[in-house]
Amino acid sequence: MSDEVFGPVLVVQVYDAVEEAIDLANRTPYGRCAGVWGGTRSAAVEVARRLQVGQVFVDGAGFNRDVPFGGYHRSGIGREYGRYGLEEFQQVKGLVFGAEAAGTD
Repeated sequence: MSDEVFGPVLVVQVYDAVEEAIDLANRTPYGRCAGVWGGTRSAAVEVARRLQVGQVFVDGAGFNRDVPFGGYHRSGIGREYGRYGLEEFQQVKGLVFGAEAAGTD
């Protein structure tokens, strides 16, 4: 429950209430991704929003390159893939004009 494992590993932990499950999941110093299954989609999404991870697979969804990928905490900062991944490689520059330059070419 406290290590970041890269491989086909399934951790099973018993809990009594959803609040406890969320707390257990968020106690780890890592947060790359998680999986959530729920009785209803809205219940699963509610839990997914509260998890401190970069990506949540809801109801058995598969990997999607259009969704930002990255982690929280020791799993890294930043995102790859999707719009947010492209923004990691951009630099934003603001242009500020004085009143005289407004509307001129």
